Amino acid sequence: MQMLHQLLTLSYWEIRRFFSTMSRDLLPLSVVLLILLVVVSGFAAQSGMHLQDGLYQIGLDKPEYLDIVGYDPRYLTYDTSSYAAANPREVGVDLMIQYGQIFRAQGEKARAAQKSLERDYQAYTDRVYQEQEDLFAAYPLWIENDYVISELDFLATQGGQQLVVPGQAALEAPEPELPVILVDPPLSSVPADSELLRMSLSDQMAKDQDINRYTGMLAQQDTLDNPYKIPSLLSPPLPFDTIIFIFVFIFPLYFTSQFFMMSIMNERTLRQGEALIAAPIRPIILVLGKMLPYAVGMIFIVSAILCSVQADIMAIFPLIPVILFFLAFALFIGMIARSYKELSFISIFFSTIATSYLFFPSIFANVHIVSLLSPITLVVHVIQGTGYTLTDYIYATSLFYLTSFILFAICIRNFGEEQLFTESGIIQKLTLYLSGLISMRNWWFSLFFIGIMCIPFVLMAQMMYLVLFFNLPMPASLLLIMLLAAWTEEIAKAAGIIALIEALPSFLNLRVLIIGSAAIAAGFLFGEKLLLFVTISQISDSVFGAALFLSIGMLWMPFLLHMVCVLITGAAVLYAGKRALPFGLLLATIVHLAYNLYHLQGWIW
Repeated sequence: MQMLHQLLTLSYWEIRRFFSTMSRDLLPLSVVLLILLVVVSGFAAQSGMHLQDGLYQIGLDKPEYLDIVGYDPRYLTYDTSSYAAANPREVGVDLMIQYGQIFRAQGEKARAAQKSLERDYQAYTDRVYQEQEDLFAAYPLWIENDYVISELDFLATQGGQQLVVPGQAALEAPEPELPVILVDPPLSSVPADSELLRMSLSDQMAKDQDINRYTGMLAQQDTLDNPYKIPSLLSPPLPFDTIIFIFVFIFPLYFTSQFFMMSIMNERTLRQGEALIAAPIRPIILVLGKMLPYAVGMIFIVSAILCSVQADIMAIFPLIPVILFFLAFALFIGMIARSYKELSFISIFFSTIATSYLFFPSIFANVHIVSLLSPITLVVHVIQGTGYTLTDYIYATSLFYLTSFILFAICIRNFGEEQLFTESGIIQKLTLYLSGLISMRNWWFSLFFIGIMCIPFVLMAQMMYLVLFFNLPMPASLLLIMLLAAWTEEIAKAAGIIALIEALPSFLNLRVLIIGSAAIAAGFLFGEKLLLFVTISQISDSVFGAALFLSIGMLWMPFLLHMVCVLITGAAVLYAGKRALPFGLLLATIVHLAYNLYHLQGWIW
């Protein structure tokens, strides 16, 4: 009860401090800006975006062509019927429709204008066809989408198994392994009323042309329940509308975490935290007490947004690890930054990386398994009405939970006067924090634990590489992923050696290096194996996953690889000093990359 009382007291003090630090002018101004933001957003939702109005110039020699481009505000139209020569450059326009032909000026802008004109002409023909009495004569082909779960097996490798070059496949036609089942052909006619299809077409065309489609997802469903579409209105199931709406969740969450970061920074720079640290309160109570108001506020914001749009409350659960992730890094950044300038730089860098990791996979929701790397994809599924399973939740959120808890543990352990008020650089502080994990007596177990602890961060970085580069052409994407993955792993494994040198400066020798390398390699391999069944089971079945988690089934091979690479890095530091660390990391990365290339040589040469 005493700890709970201390926790609530600290939270109350933090709330009072938050409002007291905001001046009487700043708080009303923030409220006014928030109201203006809501008003401007509502106005934009009603009137639409007009950033591209008047972007292109087009000359028309007949007013009939206004039926094609007159509905598009991007065009400024000019009467060019008096011009004998069809020269857009001379007239000063991007496009000219003269004598029944299209003439285009030189340049990227003119090419973009022609592409827009092609889309406008397609929309014009759809409007003309839609008005025809016999709708099925105008549109003889109607398509009904029926989305099913893909049964493709992306398994490409097993432990120690080499991949095969796609060009070396057999030339004979493949024989099916399972019995062939005949599928009934589709109906020759559309089982729907023509007037219902006509109204549905009109509704779909309006949505396709309307820039305000980014707000249309709040309706939760189409106004007309019609599964049939014409080919020109088919589009891939990419949830751009939903992702833009989800940005409404992420922005206030990250913005709120910045206040927590500034609170930690103020405690350090103004030295207001000395009294709290000197008080008989455990560091975990100090950190949780200061964090609790911001965490509750973030959950309240998310809940309010979900209730305002009448979305399923299940969407809040994938956002909980995101909230913890933001708060953990806010605490960490607030503890390592030396100044507000450095704080701004690190926080902007983190926001860029975190936003990319959260949003890029979500773009491929319902398209590729890589989308489940982000918890935002689960929110997309909830808003779309498909929901998610417990397996999906564990798969998408486990790395966020693990990295958050590890960061909280490191920060709480180092939440002391020596670590908070030192003016050391970022690298020196990271080394100091890691050295605090080294036990004098059981240093080898400390290295084993550091190896395990680095795994979630390494996997998150490697997943980020996977998200960024998996869509590049082969084999460039595979090579780039392997190079960055090896480089990241070697940096993480070197952290244990650097922490050991910082904690016990004169302790490192050849015997200690060999034992320490084995401990780090064992911890790293144990962490990989532990997370294999939770977070990377589906990704590791693909060729890209094979590049990241190669030969995990053959334990002695990756163990030997990890140990040799740590030995290379450690030997460089042992015999040439810390300045040789980059050279050791480079050599270890080359060895690691050569190992991966050997096992994936079928994809490379």
